Amino acid sequence: MRTSVINRATAETDIHLALNLDGEGKSDINTGVGFLDHMLTLFASHGRFDLTLNCKGDIEVDDHHSAEDIGICLGKAFEEALGEKKGITRYGSMMLPMDEALILTAADISGRTCLCFTVDFPTEKIGTFDTELVEEFLLAFVRNCPMSLHIKKLAGSNSHHIAEGVFKSLARTLKAAVAIDPALGDMIPSTKGVL
Repeated sequence: MRTSVINRATAETDIHLALNLDGEGKSDINTGVGFLDHMLTLFASHGRFDLTLNCKGDIEVDDHHSAEDIGICLGKAFEEALGEKKGITRYGSMMLPMDEALILTAADISGRTCLCFTVDFPTEKIGTFDTELVEEFLLAFVRNCPMSLHIKKLAGSNSHHIAEGVFKSLARTLKAAVAIDPALGDMIPSTKGVL
């Protein structure tokens, strides 16, 4: 089983996160940020990742620290659960429709950090959630599980649908990229022999 447990406490957040890459999509998520709870529940379900997450953050300031630190912890959990990355497919991609929104996501779990996020939101907020925090979350994630991650909005006029498309397409992309390829056995999918 490819699992990880991350505990991280700072002056701004106190986070406990447990991840199983080979799960059933079960989740128990309480971030204190309602919209982020919704997005991460979708992420776990569509990626078939089991995810338990509890965050106590300084949301009286705003949601920034919680969103960023959860991205850090989720990235660390993926990196730890993947271990040496032997036998993983490595690449994944998804073009996902969410009503009028259409999101293209592609990932290479390369060991190199790159985020190309070409997604504009028509509103600055979804409820009380700042839409700019979607990118902050993703930056924190790829910095802690180094990968090339491209996310591009091809269509969309509703901010909620766009964000939902981002998280669902990310989940399905990562599900494909972390999947074990039986043909690889214990090989690392790189001519360099390391990711």
